[in-house]
Amino acid sequence: MALDLPTTLTTERLLLRPPVAEDAEQLHRLVNDWAVVRMLSRLPFPYPRTLTDEWIASTAEQRIKGSAYHLVITGQEDGKELVIGCVGLRLDKTPNVANLGYWVGRQFWGHGVATEVVGRVARWALANLPVARVEAHVAEDNPASAAVLRRVGLREVGTGREEFLARGGDHPVIRFEATRDDLFGAVETPAPTPDAAPGKPLLLVAACALIDVDNRVLLARRPEGKKMAGLWEFPGGKLNPGETPEQALIRELKEELGIDVAEACLAPFAFASHDYDRFHLLMPLFLCRRWKGTPTGVEGQALAWVRPNKLTEYDMPAADKPLIPLLRDFL
Repeated sequence: MALDLPTTLTTERLLLRPPVAEDAEQLHRLVNDWAVVRMLSRLPFPYPRTLTDEWIASTAEQRIKGSAYHLVITGQEDGKELVIGCVGLRLDKTPNVANLGYWVGRQFWGHGVATEVVGRVARWALANLPVARVEAHVAEDNPASAAVLRRVGLREVGTGREEFLARGGDHPVIRFEATRDDLFGAVETPAPTPDAAPGKPLLLVAACALIDVDNRVLLARRPEGKKMAGLWEFPGGKLNPGETPEQALIRELKEELGIDVAEACLAPFAFASHDYDRFHLLMPLFLCRRWKGTPTGVEGQALAWVRPNKLTEYDMPAADKPLIPLLRDFL
């Protein structure tokens, strides 16, 4: 699955971009500092300048392979770009985990840089990379970094030991992780009606499998800022009071994809019934082969036309997954 990812990220005050050869001097000056390096498990001390050049050269290849994403943290001073530090993500594809690490030059400590950057990158990772959680570890004697991770929403999940090259041995660390629910919040529980029976409230959602002339199915990826950001799903959404599933889909497909669909073009196909922690979801799935307009990610969401036998390669909500074999066999 190809990833079309932005090369830069922004925060309120900062720009995060891939490193280039011209950054080497500033990066080396900032990181070749015992107060910085001693908290980084993978770097030696002293940190040779040649390693800085080699590391910068390696980052582009890692990004192309999708094995790691490294970004230089920069700000502005007197109208000129100023290098502040680095943040990176290493991907472990077997358990679908992104390992997050960062450092900030000592002269920039105490200005909220780490909190601003780590929160931004962690949310970006879960919304845009093929990962289910973000992990990080910090040395036990680095309470400031542990406080940053807690502040942006990572949870402490245990302790361990890691080798720190600069310190010449392994040292105790605190381990943290975050899932989509931690950083984006869980799906809101439907408000109970006055005459509702005891038990979990029912959430009614309508979904649509748009099918093109090549028998490919359209999936949409939930963008940053939404619950379950980063998961791929069939377009659709919640029913408003008084709406039928068909009416809801006509509205949602217009709002989300900018296309017009007639009710006669929506064919009921199957439904999903899934028990979540706080509610039960019922989701009818419709098929649609005819619409007006070109599907576009109106809300900034990524779209993918997927062959039926490739649908399982996309990370989807638990409720959508049972529909995949039914759809694959039908198509």
